[in-house]
Amino acid sequence: MSGSAKRDKSRPVLWAVVGFGMLVIAAGVAIPRLTKVQPAHAAVPPSIPVVIAVAGQGDVPIYYDALGTVMAFNTVAIRAQVTGQIVSVDFRQGQDVKQGNALAKIDPDPFQAALDQAVAKKSEDEAQLIDAQKDLVRFKTLVLRNAETQQNVDAQQAKVDQLKATIDADQGAIEAARTQLGFTTIAAPIDGVVGFRQIDIGNIIHPTDANPLTVLTQIKPSYAVFTLPQTDLGPVREAMLRGPVEVLAFDQDDAQQLAKGELLLIDNQIDQTTSTIRLKAQFANADERLWPGEFVHIHTLVTTRKNAVTVPTVAVQRGPDGYYVWVIKPDDTVEQRPVQAEIVNESTAVIREGLNAAERVVTDGQSRLEAGNHVAIRPASAAPQHADQG
Repeated sequence: MSGSAKRDKSRPVLWAVVGFGMLVIAAGVAIPRLTKVQPAHAAVPPSIPVVIAVAGQGDVPIYYDALGTVMAFNTVAIRAQVTGQIVSVDFRQGQDVKQGNALAKIDPDPFQAALDQAVAKKSEDEAQLIDAQKDLVRFKTLVLRNAETQQNVDAQQAKVDQLKATIDADQGAIEAARTQLGFTTIAAPIDGVVGFRQIDIGNIIHPTDANPLTVLTQIKPSYAVFTLPQTDLGPVREAMLRGPVEVLAFDQDDAQQLAKGELLLIDNQIDQTTSTIRLKAQFANADERLWPGEFVHIHTLVTTRKNAVTVPTVAVQRGPDGYYVWVIKPDDTVEQRPVQAEIVNESTAVIREGLNAAERVVTDGQSRLEAGNHVAIRPASAAPQHADQG
């Protein structure tokens, strides 16, 4: 084979080797470039969606909360003071009555007869006294003439004095009979609400009956008795020394305010078994929204934090070193900031130190955050019912 023919056969192989080498070189140049560009895109993490709130500032009332029981201002068991037959019942069960209103009547005839008898007895004794006084005057005239002895005069004077005492006793008997007659009308001793009727018309009622005629309850005003831990005693006493202490009564669900009143007293001793102290509050209860025996939530105003920085309670997290909040900085990144916080209630916390008014804090989504994360603010309506506690 000639030399030219060999060269012709070797050219394709040469071109293949050259092409492969160029590909290797190009790949070697491109791969470093890719490895340099790729990390630049991976370094930007996605923004974390959160719900936020803006720290506010203002006066915040501090209440101590407790569960209490409503008590009537007065409760009276209505009983008869004399024995007799009930001839009328003059109230409706559940009726509001005023002091002095007739509730029932007992047959008055036997008591009227006793009164009449006492009056007649007094009249009889008064007639005898008049006669005895006339005899005394005659005896005194005769003794001056030595026609009567002084002994008879003294005896007649004693008789007159005795009849006067008898008349005084008769007057007492009349008053007693008149009082007994008055007891035949059973009247309301106080304003209040009448309960169930427990004795019906026609029955004989006695002062010693086990069941009263009814129970009369005064609910305007009303009391509420509740307990607080003994650790709360100091602040409550200090509040009372400053002046009247406001007390609010809410329903059993602690959702609706029923009445506004005033703390009346603190019990004079602590229950050592439970380490609690009993307190009593008074409410005007003009609209009768408080009812005896009702369970209520009591909120006692102890103090007011002036110009306090406030955030929603869900924004405050507890860590191993105490409370902290996630604060959103102007560039929409977050930082974990320790704070001195006071949880006022389920919706409000007071920040005593570590946060300024108008700063933004995270109220939902805290569990996914790390310092320096970018956040995307989402509407509060998109938040779940319970915020994360991470």
